[in-house]
Amino acid sequence: MRRMNFVLAAVVMASAWAAPAAVAHTAPAPPSAAHAAPAKPPFSYEDCLKAAKKHGESARYGKWHCDQLVKKGWVRHPKR
Repeated sequence: MRRMNFVLAAVVMASAWAAPAAVAHTAPAPPSAAHAAPAKPPFSYEDCLKAAKKHGESARYGKWHCDQLVKKGWVRHPKR
């Protein structure tokens, strides 16, 4: 009886060690085209102001918002 318990324990441990290894070698799913961004940053400052106006932001708030995005690196500095 003791020998059966030992064999059973060995089988359980072997399967437990093999299961994570089998899962780790699976290939990751390819990124879907639906989640891909159409354009990448940094965007132009003018485009940012146009988008802010399109979303109903006031001119002052839109400028502030775009300035914040410049600080984060999402929008290029305005041409002066």
